[in-house]
Amino acid sequence: MIRHIVMFKLLPQAEGRTARENAALAVSMLEQLRGQIPTLRSMQTAVNAPDAPADNYELALICTFDDLAGLDAYQNHPEHKKFGAFISKVRASRACIDFEE
Repeated sequence: MIRHIVMFKLLPQAEGRTARENAALAVSMLEQLRGQIPTLRSMQTAVNAPDAPADNYELALICTFDDLAGLDAYQNHPEHKKFGAFISKVRASRACIDFEE
């Protein structure tokens, strides 16, 4: 099993929305991927708590896949690419790790 963990530091303002608003929109978009991408076994999204330190990342995504081929299929799926196009406009940085369990 492959665990895919991604964290996004969002821009304070982007696309006419605050970082918190863009995080909520990102979560909504990610939740729509459930059931659309066959290789996606599980997904959890998390938004930083409102009173947490401001230098924390605003958004985290934790996914599981059977193998790296499944992760690759997810990353190249057209619906995931739509999310990627959105998040690239509103993020300041991204951190990711993919590991076997």
